[in-house]
Amino acid sequence: MTEKNEQTRVDWNAKLYNAKHDFVWKFGSDVVSLLAPRAGERILDLGCGTGHLTAQIAESGAEVMGVDRSAEMVAAARNAYPNLKFEVVDARKLSFHEKFDAVFSNATLHWIHEPEPVLQGIFKALRPGGRFVAELGGKNNIRAMQDAFDFALVELGAAKQGEVRPWYYPSVSEYSSLAEKNGFEVRFITLFDRPTDLADGAAGLRNWIVMFGGDYLVKAGEAKREEFIRKVEEKLRPKLFRAGQWCADYRRLRLVAYK
Repeated sequence: MTEKNEQTRVDWNAKLYNAKHDFVWKFGSDVVSLLAPRAGERILDLGCGTGHLTAQIAESGAEVMGVDRSAEMVAAARNAYPNLKFEVVDARKLSFHEKFDAVFSNATLHWIHEPEPVLQGIFKALRPGGRFVAELGGKNNIRAMQDAFDFALVELGAAKQGEVRPWYYPSVSEYSSLAEKNGFEVRFITLFDRPTDLADGAAGLRNWIVMFGGDYLVKAGEAKREEFIRKVEEKLRPKLFRAGQWCADYRRLRLVAYK
């Protein structure tokens, strides 16, 4: 569920992730249903985060392994689910060879700007006939939020318009073409809106920025951190704040592809 790129200079906060951002893995339950794991299968959970969906997959009787680039997230997963296997692994450097019947990924791959090494590693990790089931942020995901982040940085004189780009949000055609280029047969792919309520009322957007928007906070600088957050909230309040609740303008890309 987490896999930041090389440019990210902040680490994940597993406690904040579990406390305020459980929507990430709770929405992922739908993707587990799409995966339809079966007893006896070997499955890789790529970007497992704190391990909640790994455990859900394991309930099917499948033999599942969770991997994540964040050592803090892996430690939290091991603590929560000591009977499951978790390892610190970079998704761009998978070294498995025809080991898994399926590779599953939720809310991870949009953190990686180099999709081809990831797809190549997944393809090699799958046995012939194996499936890749994933959901990630799709084209124009959090468009209003990113526009507000850019606006605030420019207003503060901290960056040029569009200078900070932590995420990779592909279109249906782009990602399906990349998957096919790297050997997959794409059998299902869709892009859909999923407005997502953020926990903690008026503090919801602030919590989201602290958890996921670290690149923007680093660019703003410690001295202007609060001013950055205030400007973002002011910009987004007319669009994304209703009845005391922030709602993120999420768009998700979901696919099933076979080797």
